[in-house]
Amino acid sequence: MSIPRLAVLVSGSGTILEAMIEVGLPIDVVVSDRPCRGLEVAKSGNITTALVGRSDFGGFRPGFDRAGYSTQLRTVLQEHEVDLVAMAGFGTVVTSELHEAFPGLVLNTHPSLLPLFKGWHAVEAALAAGASETGCTVHLATVELDEGPILARERVPIHAGDDAVILQERIKTVERVLYPKVIRRALTALSEGRLLSSLAIG
Repeated sequence: MSIPRLAVLVSGSGTILEAMIEVGLPIDVVVSDRPCRGLEVAKSGNITTALVGRSDFGGFRPGFDRAGYSTQLRTVLQEHEVDLVAMAGFGTVVTSELHEAFPGLVLNTHPSLLPLFKGWHAVEAALAAGASETGCTVHLATVELDEGPILARERVPIHAGDDAVILQERIKTVERVLYPKVIRRALTALSEGRLLSSLAIG
């Protein structure tokens, strides 16, 4: 079977994308919801890019048409004949319009040991809770935020004096190694005709 086609979704600096490129992951397209450095990283790596901007759907205002945006994103990914989608710092929560088109085929990485500290402020929440450790979790993304099957986790210690910036960077150091490994395992599983849920660790 041919190698599955991989799309990476970005919104920011693209450091996770850089880590994927460095280890030679076969990335077919990089898609962003806003102009960002991640698109430039992709272009410098001779990877096809697409900007599916939020501006036509209400931008970042309260009236943002999330379903409409998710439908357009789905269309672009389908046009590129994508088999696997990996969110890498993608800043837009998508709806069932995307997930139903790629069931069990959307990966995400989250800066905590899920199910602890779900949501956008996981690093701050871990610090506020006085936790001694947090971590990085790679999971299958679902409509329910941070609820999908967990494929891999790695612990990250919290040190006295850590703030959100310092801790976030310590987590990202782990994430840049763990996430590409899991994506490669996912591509192998798909090429062998296996469901990604078979990779779940519980």
